[in-house]
Amino acid sequence: MAKTVIDLLSDRIEEQISLLIDSLSDGVAKDYAEYRDMCGAIRGLRTAHRETNDLVRKLKEEDDD
Repeated sequence: MAKTVIDLLSDRIEEQISLLIDSLSDGVAKDYAEYRDMCGAIRGLRTAHRETNDLVRKLKEEDDD
């Protein structure tokens, strides 16, 4: 099955989250401010991922009606 733009976006968001989490666990943040920025980026990406998944679910429900 061909991937949709939403699928590709979702995969890319998950990839970015994983990269940030790996960087944090490797101690890449040079100070607390950078650590907070990275945590904020993860939080934002997770929000975007949730919103994307909700949108897909709503579109599927509309198609089923």
